[in-house]
Amino acid sequence: MQKLFTVDFWQIAGKQLLEWFIALAPTLILLIILLIIALKALSFGLNRARGIMLSRLKKSRRGVDSTEMEKRVDTLLGILRSTVRIVIWSVIIMIVLKKIGVDIAPLIAGAGIAGLAIGFGAQELVRDVISGFFILLENQIRTGDVAIINGTGGLVESIGLRTTVLRDLSGVVHVFQNGKINSLSNMTKEWSGMVFDIGVAYKEDTDKVIEIMQEVAEELRLDPSFSDKIKEPIEIFGVDGFSDSAVIIKARFKTKPIQQWDVGREYRRRLKKAFDRSGIEIPFPHRTIYWGNEVQPTVVSGKNKETTS
Repeated sequence: MQKLFTVDFWQIAGKQLLEWFIALAPTLILLIILLIIALKALSFGLNRARGIMLSRLKKSRRGVDSTEMEKRVDTLLGILRSTVRIVIWSVIIMIVLKKIGVDIAPLIAGAGIAGLAIGFGAQELVRDVISGFFILLENQIRTGDVAIINGTGGLVESIGLRTTVLRDLSGVVHVFQNGKINSLSNMTKEWSGMVFDIGVAYKEDTDKVIEIMQEVAEELRLDPSFSDKIKEPIEIFGVDGFSDSAVIIKARFKTKPIQQWDVGREYRRRLKKAFDRSGIEIPFPHRTIYWGNEVQPTVVSGKNKETTS
């Protein structure tokens, strides 16, 4: 009797389950088809958007490294792809739960409360993610740039939605939360500049000094080792100031990103030699000491000579 009851129970349960599955199957199949279509459409649309964005960026920013543009576009589209997929799956799961008889109202309310609690507990994380998204969206910095963040300078090693990583000249790695970046200066975006403040003695002819600076700069620009690093001929702005012991002449080279320091070092080396050949004095600080009328001159005796000041 017990065995007969068990067989009848499983037969009835199996029959009801089969009827339930047959009634629900068309809806599930339709939802699966819609899910596949939505994901395929998302992938197709983002691939088309990638091509359009890259072509427009290359037209509007000629001379900019295409690899960096591709990295930026791929990062932004990857974030968009993940967000839309989460939305699609959430909608499909909610529809399936409702179709199988699950009341989704408490789930939605619970998810809302949980989201609110998580939001309060992860305010910094949300702020970092939003800030990181806009840093990437606005192309403020890219991997490989040299930037100054909150007063700390270095090479940008990685940019994520939550953090940005710099490595300074000493090799120290600095990690910044994107939401706490208060100041950001990109030193290598599209082109870089090397500014020179050249000091010469007051007795020197500034026109002659400027002429020598232009000659050395042109020689450097035509040098095959540096011609591909320099974007434009040197700009000499003229006499920029008078310091304690020198006349300051300001100039600037426009270079390709991150090449300004190599160009600046070589230009200074060549300019020093050119000044030496032409007898142009690069002064050093002088001090005049006045002892008063009643003080006798100080005589300093050395082993081989005597010096009077």
